[in-house]
Amino acid sequence: MAEELIIAGKTKAERYENLLPQIEAVIQGETDMIANMANVASMLWETFASSSFSLHTHNQLDSGASPSWMWVGFYRVVDDELVLGPFQGPLACSRIRYGHGVCGQAWAQERTIIVPDVNLFPGHIACSSASRSEIVVPLRLNSGRVFAVLDIDSSQTCAFDDVDREWLERIAGRILCMEKMGKLPDLPG
Repeated sequence: MAEELIIAGKTKAERYENLLPQIEAVIQGETDMIANMANVASMLWETFASSSFSLHTHNQLDSGASPSWMWVGFYRVVDDELVLGPFQGPLACSRIRYGHGVCGQAWAQERTIIVPDVNLFPGHIACSSASRSEIVVPLRLNSGRVFAVLDIDSSQTCAFDDVDREWLERIAGRILCMEKMGKLPDLPG
C-alpha cells in the first residue's frame, strides 16, 4: 500500500492521470469497501481540495485545474435511501432519499450528474450553504445496480466538467473491479 500521496501535474487532467495509479495501488490489496472508499475520498480531497494551490507541490495549478473542492465522499445505498459513508470536508447530510437532491437523482437515473450551479437545480439538498456546484458519480455493480455514489461539492460555480466526469468514472470503475475479484461485501436489497 502507498504510504505517501504524490501530487503532480499542473492541469486537472494531469493530476487525475497521476492520481489513478496511486488509487489502484492503495485499493488493490484491500478487501474492505469502506476502507477503500475512505482512502479514495482522502486521496481525491488531498489532490483537489485546496483552492488552486497544493500544499504538497507548492505549485499554482494552470487553467483547467479544479476550483476549490469543499466536500468529497460516498453515500451507500441502504434499502431505499443513501446513507453517508466515508468523506472529507464539513458536516454532511446523513441520509438522502431515492430520487431526492443531486445524489438521489444520480442514483435514480443511474448516471453521472454535473450541476454547474446548485441553486438552479430543482430539489437540491443544501447539506452546506457554501456548496455552489456538484458532481455525483454512481457506482454500479456488474448487474447494473447502483450500490453507492461518489459526491463532490465545490464552493465555486461551474467547477466540474467532462474531464472530471471521465476521470471520476474511471476511479469509480476501479472501485468496482473489486466485485470481479469477489471482494464486495454482501449488499442489502
